[in-house]
Amino acid sequence: MAQKAIREYDAKSILAKHWDKYFPNFTYAYETVMVQNGAELKAAAEEKAWLKEKTLVAKPDMLFGKRGKNGLVLFKDAKPGDVKLDKAAAWIDEKSSSKQEVYFAFEGDTPTGNASVDMLTHFVVEPFTPHTQEEEYYISATCVGDDDVLYMSAEGGMEVEENWDKVIEVKFAITETEEEIADKIRANIPADVAEKDKAGFAEFAIGFFRAYRELNFAYLEINPFVMQGNKIELLDMVAKLDDTAGFMMKEDWGDVEYPTAFGMEEKSPEVLAVEEADAKTGASLKLTLLKPDARIWTMVAGGGASVVYADTIADLAGINDLANYGEYSGGPTTGETKFYAGIILDLMTRKKDAQGRDKVLIIGGAIANFTDVAKTFTGIIQAFEEYADKMKEVGVKIYVRRGGPNYEKGLKDIKEAADRLGLWIDVYGPETHVTDIVRMAVEA
Repeated sequence: MAQKAIREYDAKSILAKHWDKYFPNFTYAYETVMVQNGAELKAAAEEKAWLKEKTLVAKPDMLFGKRGKNGLVLFKDAKPGDVKLDKAAAWIDEKSSSKQEVYFAFEGDTPTGNASVDMLTHFVVEPFTPHTQEEEYYISATCVGDDDVLYMSAEGGMEVEENWDKVIEVKFAITETEEEIADKIRANIPADVAEKDKAGFAEFAIGFFRAYRELNFAYLEINPFVMQGNKIELLDMVAKLDDTAGFMMKEDWGDVEYPTAFGMEEKSPEVLAVEEADAKTGASLKLTLLKPDARIWTMVAGGGASVVYADTIADLAGINDLANYGEYSGGPTTGETKFYAGIILDLMTRKKDAQGRDKVLIIGGAIANFTDVAKTFTGIIQAFEEYADKMKEVGVKIYVRRGGPNYEKGLKDIKEAADRLGLWIDVYGPETHVTDIVRMAVEA
């Protein structure tokens, strides 16, 4: 399962789109907008009258929590009083005008660890919901091992982690029927849920878990949601989608965005291109750029093997020499492999090593179960043909270790192609230890 975090705005939009299916006996107003500045908020108010009429809440929507403890939630209280449109717009402009410090961990109200510093670029604005603390509840669902797990608590809000001992955990096997799931949820409603809310909480939790599964969320949390009779308000949400289901969920999810989290560097066009290709194939194509100016690059087949190679390079050469991390696996086509190899070769041949050393390309992997090595190596050879001149210009040494279906032909073909193109290459099969080529490259 490939988990991708989405904005609170998108999570609420997905749930609202399917509300009547999963929560037919509850109402949810879904009055929510996402803006980047005060002018956008005022423009939205021309179409959404509630923005002019109601008291508002504003907060950043950039994949980080603890917004309240970081002082990044604007809402009605004794100090600022009612938050109306002009005040919300001014606050958004103030917070987006300069870099903000955000802490991700707290002991009580005291931040711990180092702050991340970045610009705030997206804000979600909603009506303020008057309610009591007793009306705040917590619910979330995720996958743990082979089970889905539902978490429920009557202690919703900012202190839920500090009160985790009050959270009820219920596990569900993939084989359990809807009726069995519903019975188990009803039997495990937290004892301190208000008596008047117990039946409603159970019904809401059953619908919530169905939505989590059927809408292909990898993680879904509402903290808190407010229950006032049959009226539900979703005050805060965190969600991740299983993007391997993206091809069949386009209509259900809508135009969802996978943003870069606050404090993280924006993804490069190359990484985004690999992610787009990965979303369109049943194979797996992954790329993370670590240090694009480093000298050791990898093209590793298999997720487990990619970890082993990265660790070995870090141990023998040092982490500063590792340029990338990723994998191609799951039987990619020749064309998909050529595309992936082309991205790697393009990135590694843009400039020479600053210390004048040869760059190293490690094409590794364990012994494939069903990936046709010769077929994928044909894609790599085609990429070699396209980038051979650049590879020779910057100085690239290629080390190959591979096993699996048709590996003998694949190794023979890639060796002959490299020799024909004038590229330096060393080729090994499964008789060589899986990471020996890393040692060879480093020693050389």
